[in-house]
Amino acid sequence: MKSTIILTASLLLMTSAFSASKIKYPVTAKENITDTYFGAEVKDSYRWLENDTSAATSIWVKTQNKVTNDYLAQIPFRLELKKRLTTLTNYPKYTFPFKKNGQYFFYKNNGLQNQSALYRQKSLNSEPELLLDPNTLSSDGTVALANIAFSKDGKYLSYSIARSGSDWNEIFVMDVETRQLLPDQVKWSKSSEIYWQGNGFYYSAYDAPEAGKEYSVKNEYQKVYFHAVGQNQNQDKVIYEDKQHALRECYSSLAGNEKLLIITITETTTGNSLLMKDLSNPDAQFTELAPGFDNDYKVIDLVNGKLYLLTNWKAPKNRLMEVDMVNPARENWKEIIPETENVLEEASIIGGKIIAEYMKDATNHLYGFDLTGKKLYEVQLPTLGSVTDLNGSNDDTEAFYVFTSFIFPPTIYLLNTDKNVSEVFYKTEVSFNLNDYVSEQVFFTSKDGTKVPMTITYKKGMKKDGKNPLMLYGYGGFNISLTPNFNVSRIPFLENGGIYVIANLRGGGEYGEAWHMAGTKLKKQNVFDDFIAAAEFLIANKYTCKQKLAIDGGSNGGLLVGACLTQRPDLFAVAIPEVGVLDMLRYHLFTIGWSWASDYGTSDESKEMFEYLRGYSPLHNVKAGVKYPATMVMTGDHDDRVVPAHSFKFAATLQAVNNTNKPTLIRIDSKAGHGAGKPIGKLIEAQTDMWSFVMWNLGMKPRF
Repeated sequence: MKSTIILTASLLLMTSAFSASKIKYPVTAKENITDTYFGAEVKDSYRWLENDTSAATSIWVKTQNKVTNDYLAQIPFRLELKKRLTTLTNYPKYTFPFKKNGQYFFYKNNGLQNQSALYRQKSLNSEPELLLDPNTLSSDGTVALANIAFSKDGKYLSYSIARSGSDWNEIFVMDVETRQLLPDQVKWSKSSEIYWQGNGFYYSAYDAPEAGKEYSVKNEYQKVYFHAVGQNQNQDKVIYEDKQHALRECYSSLAGNEKLLIITITETTTGNSLLMKDLSNPDAQFTELAPGFDNDYKVIDLVNGKLYLLTNWKAPKNRLMEVDMVNPARENWKEIIPETENVLEEASIIGGKIIAEYMKDATNHLYGFDLTGKKLYEVQLPTLGSVTDLNGSNDDTEAFYVFTSFIFPPTIYLLNTDKNVSEVFYKTEVSFNLNDYVSEQVFFTSKDGTKVPMTITYKKGMKKDGKNPLMLYGYGGFNISLTPNFNVSRIPFLENGGIYVIANLRGGGEYGEAWHMAGTKLKKQNVFDDFIAAAEFLIANKYTCKQKLAIDGGSNGGLLVGACLTQRPDLFAVAIPEVGVLDMLRYHLFTIGWSWASDYGTSDESKEMFEYLRGYSPLHNVKAGVKYPATMVMTGDHDDRVVPAHSFKFAATLQAVNNTNKPTLIRIDSKAGHGAGKPIGKLIEAQTDMWSFVMWNLGMKPRF
């Protein structure tokens, strides 16, 4: 790729004027920058906004936020909506308990705490005691716990924290009994879990990035380290690194009671290889367990010398394999649970039983098998919905799982894996009547004839008169499935006659790897076609109309919204692209973006791929003279996964050609990232602003 850059001395023009009838947008300075791809020239007028730490970008962010805040402040029901959301959010929230050294641990949020705190109790009936409260780590709740791990003897707790929503983690070590923090500190870990062995732990990290570019620089040469308690990070031993491949990630895990070290290596988000090392042999070297990178392999557990792997190798909907550690070559693997017509999502070995989680039409089912693969029973779930967590160990028949759906708040169940008996352990109580609402699954036909499911949730008594306000949500990528989930932020919309819809688009994992691949690279348009077909189905069947239809999506779903609003601006009244991948020609140049190439392809790999990406890239398909929907782009200033430059450049481009009296705004959250770990206070503020914008621009007059 050849790049020609000619800079102009234009300045950012600012205006604070605002009127309800006509928004005065900031005039964003343009640069004369042109990139050349395979002989084609592409302008990038707002390249300067990629510098997220510059003074000019800081001024632009403040100016844009003032315009957005001034607009949102005029919405008459905004404060009442915030009160309602605060009330709805104010209920105790528990995670499932997990057991370590005979004690139980869980997270709890009293209701409106910014972060959930870690508790322990000696038995399920004893009084819990606070072990670690992340709310004490910052005054504004923007420091969140990312991962925790206990040493085998239970003496130490290692935990990682994320600041301001960044994916960068810092790891600390605490003495569990005294709750005293040790001097140990590990920096520049990212997307890494922590695994203890003896008096130390394994983790993955990068070299320290260049100062000032921590949140945008490309992440390269990740390594696996071992940290011994009491030593400085610069003394940590490199356990695994690949000096020949900068753009690979590597992660450690342990199996078999700390006997087997596994290194998982990835090049993109699809496919991985596995290396293993026998930790009981001091002279052992890493050997290849599973070759990469054409298939996915996930280690489940090591039991009686047999390693269990969940894989899509020769099984697009996954199967469970047994590896004899005496003869671990892949040709010797034994199939334990074969592939079926439904996707085998997860498997756990608990109390000597394999508890397998399947997905059928985007809903979950649980089954128990013995270790030979014989099906023993089905765990009876309350209704159609999702199992969001399952936890237990091979030496105990006690397991916990969490079940939820769109109208079923998360409920924790205690399962006896021997008897197949489930009982409610904790039921979430929320302040609205669940029985007033219904969810139904329907199937619609996409552009090429593919049948696609979606779930529609609404208040009982809804009339299909084509006048209902409706929010359509989608994702469609990276083999991620959208299964039923409960979210209180939707309730005010539903209470006021809104319909909430989630579409299970291609690119996701709802029907296995074939469904995923049908929405990737040169087939990515299938995802957008599915979403557009969903909207047209909802209109044709009188759920809503164009004037009452809003769309929302985050991350890859932000790309979905951006592509659909530029391809079919006539079809939607409101669009909310959140933390979206919106510049498809340069996404791979920032942080971890290169790892998304398996889904997207890159602009420099071939002329065909470049032209395809440019053909749908939201940033490059905004056109002058088009009447676009009311749009509020949402991002965070510390998003180092999908860098905020995507949203900055897209919003500036959209504002520059705005040809309608509908608003084109950008909401930039401060000290916030891609979404994980966001404090409840910030969540309520963001939900208030999003739903206020949506309901106001759909012409709703809600009552709270």
